[in-house]
Amino acid sequence: MLLEMFLEEHNIDYEKHLHRATFTAQGLAAAEHVSGYEVAKPVVVRGENGFAMCVLPACTRLDLTKTAELLGDAHVRLASEVEMAELFGDCELGAEPPIGSVYGLPTIMDESLSADEYLTMQTGRHTEAIKLRREDWERVCGPIIGRIARA
Repeated sequence: MLLEMFLEEHNIDYEKHLHRATFTAQGLAAAEHVSGYEVAKPVVVRGENGFAMCVLPACTRLDLTKTAELLGDAHVRLASEVEMAELFGDCELGAEPPIGSVYGLPTIMDESLSADEYLTMQTGRHTEAIKLRREDWERVCGPIIGRIARA
């Protein structure tokens, strides 16, 4: 799997967990027994300049207006399922890991995640999760940080 190879190539320590199948980020939080604020949820957007990976806490929603402002792109929309399948060919649809650099995508992080020491996220499978230090995640993603989430 691309994610695990990528993390190992970058010497990132992580814990891999198996759990019952989950199909939402909040479901992942429940399965992993962590707060939704500690689960990094990916939301892929497309604008005039291409795709970007937005990462926010599981218990929040993406604010497209703020995302467009941060990207300097007036026409930002959610990526379609067809586009997602093309971008993340090694992943089950809806289980994409929130590490845009694995797939050549810029990453945008909601500033609220800065408070977390660890992040939990999907690996590309609905039955797997990884936990890693947020600082390590930031190091490999090089995210743009801003306020893109809303309750």
